[in-house]
Amino acid sequence: MCGISVIVALEGNTHDLSKQPNGVYPDGVDGVDIHEDKNAAKLARELDESLDMIVHRGPDSRGQWISDDKRVGPRPPVDLSPEGAQPIHDMENQVHAVVNGELYDHDRIREDLQKRMGYKFKGHSDSEIVVALYKLYGLSFLRHLRGEFALCLYDSETKFFVAARDRYGIKPLFWTIQDGRLLLAAEMKAFLPLGWKPEWDVQSLLDGGWNHDQRTIFKGVSKVRPGHYLTCSSFGHLEQRRYWDLEFKDKHEVETRTEQEMIEGVREHMLDAIRLRLRADVPVGIYLSGGIDSSVIAGMVTHLVKEEGINMGNRTAKDRVCCFSIAFDEESGFDESSIANRTADWLDVKYVKKLMNEKELAERFEDATYHCEHHNPDMNFVGKYALSEVPYEAGYKVVLTGEGADEHFGGYPSYLSDYLREPDHAWPQNPLSEEKRQKQCEKAEAETASYYRSVGADADNRAESVASRQLNNITTVSSMTAFTFSMFSPWTSCYGACDPRLTIANNIDGRIRDHIMDNWHPLHSAQYIWTKGHLTNIFLTCLGDRTEMAHSVEARTPFLDHYLTEYVNGLPPSVKIRYNPEENRFVEKWILREAAKPFITKELYERKKHPYSAPTTWPYDGPLHNLMRKLVTKENVEQLGFVDWDKCKGLVEKGFGDDGDPNAMRFTLLVAEWIVLGQRFGVKTAAPPAKLGEAAGTVD
Repeated sequence: MCGISVIVALEGNTHDLSKQPNGVYPDGVDGVDIHEDKNAAKLARELDESLDMIVHRGPDSRGQWISDDKRVGPRPPVDLSPEGAQPIHDMENQVHAVVNGELYDHDRIREDLQKRMGYKFKGHSDSEIVVALYKLYGLSFLRHLRGEFALCLYDSETKFFVAARDRYGIKPLFWTIQDGRLLLAAEMKAFLPLGWKPEWDVQSLLDGGWNHDQRTIFKGVSKVRPGHYLTCSSFGHLEQRRYWDLEFKDKHEVETRTEQEMIEGVREHMLDAIRLRLRADVPVGIYLSGGIDSSVIAGMVTHLVKEEGINMGNRTAKDRVCCFSIAFDEESGFDESSIANRTADWLDVKYVKKLMNEKELAERFEDATYHCEHHNPDMNFVGKYALSEVPYEAGYKVVLTGEGADEHFGGYPSYLSDYLREPDHAWPQNPLSEEKRQKQCEKAEAETASYYRSVGADADNRAESVASRQLNNITTVSSMTAFTFSMFSPWTSCYGACDPRLTIANNIDGRIRDHIMDNWHPLHSAQYIWTKGHLTNIFLTCLGDRTEMAHSVEARTPFLDHYLTEYVNGLPPSVKIRYNPEENRFVEKWILREAAKPFITKELYERKKHPYSAPTTWPYDGPLHNLMRKLVTKENVEQLGFVDWDKCKGLVEKGFGDDGDPNAMRFTLLVAEWIVLGQRFGVKTAAPPAKLGEAAGTVD
């Protein structure tokens, strides 16, 4: 189980006893004798209280280490294996680390390290390879890690601290500086006992920075970016650098592999990614919806168990594969459980589902929001929060999930316009003629704009702009920013014109912008941008780690195995989205369907994508309507400080009922979620900054 809380005292600062409330100290914390060292006792108490805030991430046990100079204090829950107790130390007690998540293929790495450097491991935990790899390769140790992880490592000899996050940001890691101390934690709520006083980052809410760059919804709190590491040298200089990024082939390079070779390549990489993720000390289950992604995983797992005798964690191959799902009322139009049920029957797996209704969602709304730590204009995160209760109640601590398939195989509807934006020179045998491509591109753009207008979103943001000209005019960026909250208080205009599209463009470094303009096909550019924004900061948080770990369930994501994604990113666009001339339609995720064909039903092989969502219309005077009435009040809205009550006071009534306005419902949910977060975190009411500085400079 996974939780991290770390304190690093920066240069010129020590852990000051004078800040201890009332001068009261515990009699002892984990063997720390306060009569010998009150600073160590205070630090240990702070870390304990911090981890109490995220105890759901790892209630099994705790470990602790505090450096001799009291400058570094990491504290995580320990590994499930007693031999994997954390923090981890080398034999010389020089290098110390805490690791959150799961590292795969560690047996091979461990054996290689023993041969190359004679390294002596204390146990059999996967996390131990972090320290050993660091000692052999220095900062390059990160390239050898495979899996989902967040970690902190301290080299006491060189006074060097590093915090790193996995390539896609599957596991969270936040940081802030408070009173001369660098704080890091798996969730922001863990900062509350450490002196952090949360304030809204209004500009981040306005320009979408919380979703598209390293900022969060709280001022002064940042994310360690996916595929990046944060370093602190000698308790002074802080720096964040990239160690990995998505790469795509040049769009002019003609593919030489046959379709069958590429299909088999995807299949082999998928099976390998799943095989590695079935290893665990606890039972492993599967989240199963009515879509192809989770069904591919369920089908391949069943194949590995039955044909190769692979165990599902600590369950034997004789035990039935177990899948979990939730069901909405059939009349809602969002229930996929009947398809999931047919898939489970076809695979002959155990299928456990939980029925969700409006009352069930309303009861979970506030807790789910608190765990997510950011807003989401859809109730799907509450559904995912409820889904994660199902394996927990059945005694499962690990599940496999399907996140990442749409991003890499071209599954989102917004991708179609960008696929059609340019010819696919990498695949000359594409049956789509140039004339047809141009007409279909115009049609796709018109249909997308029409859809956004019909739901009250901004369809005019698809016009050419400074942002789009930096990104080869792809319109996936416009789709990502179509739902823009428009009820901010008038004073927020002091932050200037805030355009989330420009935030996206500015978040990408110059090297990548050059690739987008000159080297990458527009489909691949769209996939890059979606992955860096929505995947990392929404789908892997409120639809991933945060709602899963709220119930102490660890999710593993085979589709985000970087060996698999690097292979898929090297495939031509036209094997991801394929034009079918016989039916005159486009098939999304074509190569995934072909690779998975032996493992899924004909129904799923032929099914079009249906995005995971919760129902969007709800009746008057129902549980959700009453909850929104209770939350979205004049007093609560004004307590936020950045939302204009006069603009939103009729939202709740407008959003509910048979003729409810979907946009009003989305805005209602956003405001309600901000209110919940403000109350749970004790956030200070936002107000106009005393004075916004103006850029100025002189040249001698």
